[in-house]
Amino acid sequence: MHNVIQLLPDSIANQIAAGEVVQRPASVVKELLENSVDAKAKSIQVIIREAGRNLIQIVDDGLGMTETDARMSFERHATSKIRTSDDLFRIRTMGFRGEALASIAAVAQVEMRTRRADDELGTLIRIEGSDIKAQESISCLPGTNLLIKNLFFNVPARRNFLKSNSVEMRHILDEFQRVALANPEVAFSLFHNDQEIYNLPAGKLSRRIVDMFGKNYREQLNFCEEKTPYVTVHGYIGKPESAKKARNEQFFFVNNRYIKHNYLHHAVVGAYEGTLPEGSHPFYVLFIEIDPSHIDINIHPTKTEIKFDDERSVYAIMMAAVRKAVGLYNLSPSLDFDSDVNFLSGTRPGNAPAGPASKTPDSGSLPKPITPAWATDKAGSRPVSTPAAERPSLRNESLDRAAGSSFDMPRSSASTRPSVNNWQVLYEGVAGTNTPARTESTPEPTGDWLGPAQTPPAEQPVTLSSRANQLQVPVETDESAVPVGVEGDNIMQLQNRYLLAPVKSGMVLIDQRRAYERILYDQFHSALTKRSGSSQQLLFPKTVTLSPVDCQLALDLRDDLMSLGFEFDELGQNTLVIRGVPALTTGENEEELFANLLAQIRVDTGRLKLDRVESMARSLARRSSQRHVSRLSVTERKALIDQLFASTNPSYTPTGEPVTVVLTLDKIAGLFR
Repeated sequence: MHNVIQLLPDSIANQIAAGEVVQRPASVVKELLENSVDAKAKSIQVIIREAGRNLIQIVDDGLGMTETDARMSFERHATSKIRTSDDLFRIRTMGFRGEALASIAAVAQVEMRTRRADDELGTLIRIEGSDIKAQESISCLPGTNLLIKNLFFNVPARRNFLKSNSVEMRHILDEFQRVALANPEVAFSLFHNDQEIYNLPAGKLSRRIVDMFGKNYREQLNFCEEKTPYVTVHGYIGKPESAKKARNEQFFFVNNRYIKHNYLHHAVVGAYEGTLPEGSHPFYVLFIEIDPSHIDINIHPTKTEIKFDDERSVYAIMMAAVRKAVGLYNLSPSLDFDSDVNFLSGTRPGNAPAGPASKTPDSGSLPKPITPAWATDKAGSRPVSTPAAERPSLRNESLDRAAGSSFDMPRSSASTRPSVNNWQVLYEGVAGTNTPARTESTPEPTGDWLGPAQTPPAEQPVTLSSRANQLQVPVETDESAVPVGVEGDNIMQLQNRYLLAPVKSGMVLIDQRRAYERILYDQFHSALTKRSGSSQQLLFPKTVTLSPVDCQLALDLRDDLMSLGFEFDELGQNTLVIRGVPALTTGENEEELFANLLAQIRVDTGRLKLDRVESMARSLARRSSQRHVSRLSVTERKALIDQLFASTNPSYTPTGEPVTVVLTLDKIAGLFR
């Protein structure tokens, strides 16, 4: 019987390792940048061609290597970081597994020039597909110069799975940003196709953030720091008003290594409680310093996920640090403890009004208590002596005024405002009958401040009619019924957010913002598919400055954005001038709409793996629907419901959130049991 198990050749083993380490050009940039940082470089230059397909060049002024070290660096599991197993739990540097250069050399043509400052000559090594083509001594500058040419030249299948140049370049920019933020004391520069994208001088973290994201970040940065024996947190957070809808400007670094950690993100957002708009995410760049023995960083091939041995403590310390910074810089609304809500303004001690009352000895030092509106006379000048039997009705009117503010009901004058005692007025004329309103009578002096109950005779039950019972609309009885054909004057708006309308099976509740999102999605998707979007030209063109990542995305999506109705031109480096916006989005902040749309597209495309049309339609619909939480007229409510039930799926938004909820009569009755 022949033996079937054999050792893999080094070239194949390296290609298998490359499948984990080198997923795309951005992976190569990340590994080489971290190697340069570990070599104590003070200046690092990155040169990219064709989004890394043809060339990735990293030039640094670090320590350099000897001829032997240069040759050994391309061997598998060769590293200067690990000597014993205990060293695995004391790692503070970036690369340590010794697989990066070996994996890269297995799938690309690599040329390395390196020299130490004390050596007269440097070393040149050429490798193609793990085969050494040349090794010789040359004259070169101190440091290391690595050229990665024709990535995946010997693995065509992997090369075919690469995305477009704009997508791959966005991933490179993301990796570059993370390494540059983690090391502000190192100067970085990035060039793509001979065009300078970034030129970041060495300096403080705050300057690095401003240089990378723009000058407008200078005003929103606030320092955050918390030191404990277990962990130290420091960095910068953004103001609540600068929060964005897309989650793409949040950075955690543990011992200067970028990580993704949803648990800690929840702690940061929790510290902003009550100050962030719904669905917004704050900007932050936060560093965590902790003993390496308390974390495990080798649970993911790219080392972007780690585990803490005490996550709850880190969570609490992170929240405390951010919360202290939020309060220290007065980023959240604060209570005014100098004012007393129990007394009228202008009558605090020392501010007594002039008048006869101020002649008394204590009138200038004692505040005047508030007199309720229902306890004053018509002139509102003095309390009245009201019999106990009459006070309830006056108090009821005050309660009615407070409760009426939450519903969009016709406002009547003070003399005709309904109270809780004449509830039959609500049904007057609803069924087309002349039901007389109950005449309000003075209640007898009893303990019930709502007045005596009017019990109808048992042999003559009272039936209250409602126009909802007369709707001649075929409506199914199950909860998934489509509530169409609702009359416009029966639709009520609640808190400028929800619509309530009666249907045959009970009542339908509609989320106004989500309804607009569904309607706008269908219209935007149709415009993208048919290339028929209409544009509203701006009287004054708007200039918007984007991050390099979003600017690359906008130029790549120019045709699709024009199909939606956007019209823009490139004005300069990372700057666009917007001349037209989709007609359906008029009234929005054009710069904010355009920037948020690009950020949302980038998030949706990477997270949900959506195609371009679907991602753009979803993103713009969600962005545009935010402004539709407003008061609607009766005609607008009716039009909204008609458009909703004419859409492709009126029950759910494009992301699967429910738009309508039907409350059947059985459910409503169950609420009162």
